[in-house]
This record gives sequence, C-alpha cells and structure tokens, in this order.
Amino acid sequence: MKNTTVLAGIATILFSGSALANDAEEYGIIPLPSTVEINHDKAKLGKKLFNDPLLSVDGTISCASCHDLAKGGTDQTAVSIGVGGQKGPINSPTIYNSEHNFVQFWDGRANNLAEQALGPVENPKEMGENWTNVINKLNNNEEYKAAFGLVYGGAITKENAADAIAEFERTLITPDSPFDKYLRGDKNAISAQALKGYELFKDKGCVSCHDGPYLGGASYQAMSEDYFIDRGNITEADFGRFNVTKDEYDKYTFKVPMLRNIAVTAPYFHDGQVKTLQQAVSIMAKYQLGEELSDSEAKSITEFLESLTGQYKGVSLDKIEAE
Repeated sequence: MKNTTVLAGIATILFSGSALANDAEEYGIIPLPSTVEINHDKAKLGKKLFNDPLLSVDGTISCASCHDLAKGGTDQTAVSIGVGGQKGPINSPTIYNSEHNFVQFWDGRANNLAEQALGPVENPKEMGENWTNVINKLNNNEEYKAAFGLVYGGAITKENAADAIAEFERTLITPDSPFDKYLRGDKNAISAQALKGYELFKDKGCVSCHDGPYLGGASYQAMSEDYFIDRGNITEADFGRFNVTKDEYDKYTFKVPMLRNIAVTAPYFHDGQVKTLQQAVSIMAKYQLGEELSDSEAKSITEFLESLTGQYKGVSLDKIEAE
C-alpha cells in the first residue's frame, strides 16, 4: 500500500486541479505502470516451468492449464479441472497483475506468488504430484539442469522453481487499457456511457472495496450471507478466509478481486456461478451495497468495467491468441 500512496501522490501532481486528481488521492485510482523490473533469466526459466505439464503427476496439467494467458489468465470455467478430470472447489482467479494482490488465493493462504506456486503441485485435485518427484524429473532434464545452473548455480529445489515461476508471473502486467488512456488525459478513450459508469461505480460505493490502481486486490471483504442463502448448496469453499483462520468472523470472507481485465475472466465470483459481467454487477450491488440497479445503471457500470481491459505485450487481452 505504501507504493500506491507514492504513485497516488505523483498522479495528484500530474492531474492537479482535476477530478482525476481527487480520485488518485482519495481512491488511489491511477494508470497502471507500463514496465516492470525483472530478472530475465529467471523469468525465462519460470515461463518454461509455468507451461510445463511435467509438474503434474500424469503430465497433463500445467500452471497454464488453469491460468491461460489467452483466456484472461484464467480457464474461463466455473471451477478448474485437474488431473484425472477432477473438478476443483473454486474458480481460478486471473494470473495477470497477480503480483499486486496483497495476498494470493481467494482465502489469502499464500503471502506471495512464490508461496502460491508451491501449492498446486501437491494438491490432489490440481497437479496431484509431490515436489520430490518434480525435482527428480527436473534433474533428469538437461535443459532444466542448464537453466537452473545459470540462474541458481545448479541447485534445483522447489523453492527455486517456485521463485522462477513467480518471476515470470511478475511479467504479466496489462497496461494501456482504454481507462488508463483516459486517466492519462485522452478524454475520447472511453465512451460517454463508460464514463457515466465510472461515476456510478464511485457514487454507489463499489470503489469502497475496489480501489487502488488495480481496483481491488488490496483487502479482504465478507460476502453477504444472504447471497449464499439465496444461492443454496453452501460448500466448504464458500467459507473463504475462515478455512485458513478458523475464526467465525472470517466466514464468507474473501480477498477482494481486482477488476482490471474483469471483462475477459467470466464466469464470476469464487463459485463461478455468474456467467455475465452485467449480471455480476447487479448481484454485487444488491448483496454488498443494498442497491437495486436499473438496467441502464448496470449497463453503464459494465461498460466502464469493459474499459479496464489492458494489453499484454501490446495486444489487448480480448485479442490474445494461444501460443
């Protein structure tokens, strides 16, 4: 949050005297940075590991299986499918910009990307492998041995593998969305309806949780129990942060998702039960804010959210093709 404060201060100077300056100062809403400092050798190794099904027990599942860069950094399914066709309990969040989540996973059980990368390998419903076997497989691969030798002096450990994956994931930034261009001064970058949606987004209170440069990812928030009662069939995954802390106060509490690129990550919510973005907007307004949005209001907010779709390597995420 300290970096957000610094960036907001810079934005306030750039937009001095404007409504955008107020938004930068009050909500931390500023354009995303266009570059990131990384270790390129680590990131190259991490990319190979991220895309390699060798990490799974049967050679069928990679990190990219659930976090497909051509599908908004998700798999665009309600819940992810792991080894043996097993269904996981929860929707996969996007990997784009994930470095800027204050914790990882919906329930915040990992503090950073490297911690997050360790988990799926040994999850029986995801990769179903164990790290001892993975390390043995990597040691039997001459290309990996050479790469780990270059980056880590030859040591192939689960910590080094996770560190490399995390370094690659740090490269997955998505600047230059239409909204970023608007924030930088191009008043024609978003439509009049999207601009109206942005004002509604603030006026209705959405920004109280979805704030900062990434419009979320910086706090926990309880989801209304009424949502679960009305939906029915409450599962363990619905308990969210409670599954980590065992504190009743944390029941139904989740990390607030970022809204950057939200238009390309359907279906929505941790349960993947909502198929369209406009439906998600209306549901969140009803259960979290006590607001019954009109169709016009919901459409406007949706159009604003669509303007948050950024670019990866200069290509808009809704046009990224599979490698």
